[in-house]
Amino acid sequence: MTTGPGKYDDITTHVRRVTKANVAMVIILEGNRGSGFSVQSYGETNVRALVNILRSCADQIEEDI
Repeated sequence: MTTGPGKYDDITTHVRRVTKANVAMVIILEGNRGSGFSVQSYGETNVRALVNILRSCADQIEEDI
């Protein structure tokens, strides 16, 4: 995971605040700023949970295609 704000960090901040989440991730493909992603997390435990969620999502996407 990269450090510092990305091109969609402002959108991720908005999502995190509106949902009152400890972790938020936004993935954009071919958006108005190009493709990219932004992750905001508080604490290492949350990052480990995010890794598990992303692996599960990838498995489900592969099954669907």
